[in-house]
Amino acid sequence: MTDSRLVADGDQVRRRRQCANCQERFTTYETAELVMPRVVKSDGSRESFNEAKLRAGMLRALEKRPVSAEAIEAAVERIRQTLRARGDREINARDIGESVMRALKTLDHVAYIRFASVYRKFQDLDEFRAEIDRLSQEPSQEPSQGPSK
Repeated sequence: MTDSRLVADGDQVRRRRQCANCQERFTTYETAELVMPRVVKSDGSRESFNEAKLRAGMLRALEKRPVSAEAIEAAVERIRQTLRARGDREINARDIGESVMRALKTLDHVAYIRFASVYRKFQDLDEFRAEIDRLSQEPSQEPSQGPSK
């Protein structure tokens, strides 16, 4: 091997190599195969982590809200990296839901309330009011929406 360095996005290693027999040089790119933890659902069943489901849930909550696609993708990636960094073989679906709620709270308060109403199974207006009151009691933290779509 003549040279080794990280590629710009940081998840690959670029290596320059030279054949010992013919001296020809070539480049290889190596990527670690990182396995996501399995998801343990509330009924005890287990399934593979599905990034598409994570993204779809966030997009449903963010529908017709002024949040850029880049901000959404960045939030999905942060959640995915956080889950993987835990190093657990399994993770409760509830933990994923809480991660989504934290991400939505920083992106858009309306989307946060939408997601919370489904995730926490609000039954009436009082539950909506209570969550909105909790949100408004927190230190002023305006959502970081980034550029519009």
